[in-house]
Amino acid sequence: MQHEKMKQMLKSLLDERAFDDTASLVSYGYDGSFGQYIPDVVTQPCSTKEVQAIVKLANQYQCPIYPRGAGTNLSGGTLPVQGGIVLDFSQWNDAPVIYPEDLIIKTRPGVKTADIHALAEKHQLMYPPDPSSSAVCTIGGNLAENAGGPHGVKYGVTKDYVIGLEVVTARGDIIKTGGQTIKNVTGYDLTKLLVGAEGTLGIITEATLRLIPKPKATQTAMIVFEQLEKAGQSISQILTSGVRPSKMEILDHHAVNKVVDYAGLNLPRSAAAILLVEVDGEPEALTQEMTTIKQALENINVTDIKIAQTKEEENALWQVRKAVSPAVVESGYTKISEDATVPLSKIPQMFKKISELKEKYQLNIVIFGHAGDGNLHPTINANMRDPIAVKNVERAVEEIFEYAIALGGTLSGEHGIGTMKKPFMTRELGENGVHLQKAIKQALDPDNLLNPGKIFPEVGESRLVLQHD
Repeated sequence: MQHEKMKQMLKSLLDERAFDDTASLVSYGYDGSFGQYIPDVVTQPCSTKEVQAIVKLANQYQCPIYPRGAGTNLSGGTLPVQGGIVLDFSQWNDAPVIYPEDLIIKTRPGVKTADIHALAEKHQLMYPPDPSSSAVCTIGGNLAENAGGPHGVKYGVTKDYVIGLEVVTARGDIIKTGGQTIKNVTGYDLTKLLVGAEGTLGIITEATLRLIPKPKATQTAMIVFEQLEKAGQSISQILTSGVRPSKMEILDHHAVNKVVDYAGLNLPRSAAAILLVEVDGEPEALTQEMTTIKQALENINVTDIKIAQTKEEENALWQVRKAVSPAVVESGYTKISEDATVPLSKIPQMFKKISELKEKYQLNIVIFGHAGDGNLHPTINANMRDPIAVKNVERAVEEIFEYAIALGGTLSGEHGIGTMKKPFMTRELGENGVHLQKAIKQALDPDNLLNPGKIFPEVGESRLVLQHD
């Protein structure tokens, strides 16, 4: 009854941008991960004042709040696991404003990341973070998850380009963090704390993003390996050659063959792995950089190197990487994509471990990812209507996480923790580490209204469960 009063007040505040019909509630009950949870009401705020009013109502009725972008999240970060209010920011997509002289863009959370890329490029500037879903995902979701992408090896991830935020706190206050200058060390760095917090510490309503000059040219090479260990050795060899690639993407043997079957590309089926390497910068410097990379690889007897000579050849090489995801889902089964990240020197060990798990659990697993920063995407294609297959997926993913941590890696490089990985948080951070993070959450959101049920494991929760009985 209390929530009915709250819903009526939300409808009065937002009119048609607040709704609770069954079809809408079901539609907003899932994201790109697993599980479905029905919210009480969906709202589509389009101003900071509206967000503030919603948060204050939520405080009055002690109702959970779940910020949401385009729903592409792969770790359950937007799932309304305790019901409550979904804040759908997809309609708050006012055109971002660029200040080219200051090398910044100001944007609202519902703006698509691709639109930010396009605006920057009109001014010969670049916003480097480039998640694979950039054509559909929103910058608000990128901020919440600290999204990455192929450019991470050279340019870093979302948090490296956020210099200021406008945020509505758990109590409904409006605060500003950071500013409009690259250097800003006034007080605690709340900007970095809030980026990647998955909406659990505050609701981002505006972001000021840093831009860089757009590189004038790119050049790409494809390297084919007969041995997986040699691929791992080559990654370190390239990164210590004096050249910093702008992208380094790797596909294992199974991914290569999936791409050949799906797209008919001319790739060696026997390859243990394929590495795609891009360099960017001044056109006259790229040939020398590729020569340096080629010489570094020849020093360890890697010679199967194809360097694109035209833009068409370069685009064709990147089609290899772009075809992986559609190739994986061609069977019609469910795709489970993870992003365990390991030290560069441990990449071959992780590949070997996952190959063992593929056989152990009789699963269709391919590996691809961002080789330059160790961010791998073990991707499983499984029939989720088969309970045996589901259990095998759960066990395999758990072993992948455990092994990544044992190698000195981390649960997530760019997908976030959400609901999917929270059972494993203590294994990586330890009891004291989790306790400290919970203390920050308690201080900023004492009533646990902001995106509850995420990041931190519940009592007794220690295993991945994709489907509940």
